[in-house]
Amino acid sequence: MAVRKKKNNRKFIFVVGGVMSGVGKGIATASIGNILQAMGKNVSLMKVDPYLNVDAGTMNPKEHGEVFVMDNGLETDQDMGNYERFLDRDLIKEDYVTSGMVYSDVIEKERNLQYNGECVEAIPHVRDNIIERYKRSADLNDSDITIIEIGGTIGDFNNAMFMDAARVLKLQYPDDVKFVLVSYLPIPKKLGEMKTKPTQNAIRQLNSYGIHANFVIARSEASLDSVRKDKIAIQCNVQKGHVISAPDVESIYDVPLNFEKDKIGELMTKSLGISNGKPNMSKWKSFVSKTKSAKKEVDIAVVGKYFDTGDFTLADSYLSVIEAVKYSAYHNGVVPKLHWINSKKYDNNPNATKELAKFDGIIVPGGFGETGIEGKLAVIKFAREKKIPYLGLCYGMQLMTIEYARNVLKLQDANTAEINPQAKDLIIDIMEDQKRKLMEKNMGGSMRLGAYPAILKKGTIAREAYGKNEVSERHRHRYEVNNAYIEALEKAGLVFSGTSKNGELMEIAELPKSKHPFMLGTQFHPEFKARPLSPHPLFNAFIKAAKK
Repeated sequence: MAVRKKKNNRKFIFVVGGVMSGVGKGIATASIGNILQAMGKNVSLMKVDPYLNVDAGTMNPKEHGEVFVMDNGLETDQDMGNYERFLDRDLIKEDYVTSGMVYSDVIEKERNLQYNGECVEAIPHVRDNIIERYKRSADLNDSDITIIEIGGTIGDFNNAMFMDAARVLKLQYPDDVKFVLVSYLPIPKKLGEMKTKPTQNAIRQLNSYGIHANFVIARSEASLDSVRKDKIAIQCNVQKGHVISAPDVESIYDVPLNFEKDKIGELMTKSLGISNGKPNMSKWKSFVSKTKSAKKEVDIAVVGKYFDTGDFTLADSYLSVIEAVKYSAYHNGVVPKLHWINSKKYDNNPNATKELAKFDGIIVPGGFGETGIEGKLAVIKFAREKKIPYLGLCYGMQLMTIEYARNVLKLQDANTAEINPQAKDLIIDIMEDQKRKLMEKNMGGSMRLGAYPAILKKGTIAREAYGKNEVSERHRHRYEVNNAYIEALEKAGLVFSGTSKNGELMEIAELPKSKHPFMLGTQFHPEFKARPLSPHPLFNAFIKAAKK
């Protein structure tokens, strides 16, 4: 493959993980980007997911965490959400890549004779496709520094090709590519001593790829002492100053500030041979200060169905919702206490919802399928009748509409086509363009995805919260409110305060303040656009109501 001449002397930083998964590569990547951006650099962040799924949309949230949707409609790993939140801006589809994307692209090119009759192989064709993606992300973002997180752990078979592509990029541009190892240093309780050997072994594995780590971010329960820094530096052939201590902290938002104590931004820019200076972290420090200064608590129940995974709870299934609640809570000067409630517990015992009376607010987030749905409907009914602030997201808005039809319009058979397509009153029906897709089993990446505009009605909670006539929000769904029931629902008091530009799709449903302090549902996912430095208006309004 002909190597494209780089524009503006692009720089690359690869972030890889050692010892174990879940060590914090994503937050480390986002934090480094946050710091370098605060130094005035144009930074882009890229995530490599080694699985063969073409995107994250078909994966089980109980196993992999939430699916994050970008403005362009790409369904991605939750790390892309952290990237956008830490940079406070939207990313582009070229900032995300999976093995599935790479292999499908290579095979399609082979079928179209784009390799001119060559024998198509992993080396060089797959590897070169990956290198081209690394460069394309940098070029399209016009970035000074592109930070690329390679998912998985060193030694995994799945990410080996992405590692090799990084190695070759380093050969092509030896002064412009650096590697960061995020590793874990355990402190066995019986020994009471921090052990560096697993990290040393991870470095050896990395070296076996032909890659040398320029920085080591040492994750552990406690801060590294000078002895361990010396040991890692000598044994791993890394400058002592490039061993960054990353102890457990109270919040992920403390991480950039913790990294900057070791001057990671100045060290990295110096290593890359570009001008540097102290980062301006004032806005980030102000946000972090708010997270620590608030005293009054608000108790928010998140009623979902993706919490149970074996004997453990996976709150990551609703990561963006959780973070959006936090940002708006801190913005309103309160501390959010989140309570995970599995809706399945109310399926056959709707009277048990009375335990929800102690909460200041209730959120029903998105989801799919019929499991736990009757429980959610019971929760929504309770929130409406007891006037507890309620926020429904996607499925939470659809179910809010169904509950209103059942208990106010008295349409006892009201349902969604997703659960019972034979129901007498399909309050929620499949979108016309989705019917053919489902018949053809065209499931991956085929929902209504990404950013679409919505027009807001005057005099509504939504309009007041946003403070403008038109908004753009991200979607992920196949079903919509059935227009045949809108007139009856509105006559009974439900307000559709946000619609698509043509008025055909209902984007926001709410009850007026005269009937309820805050009861609002969105067909879109506002949580995907909530940021630490710019909390989302609807979450702000919800928390404000809960605070009262």
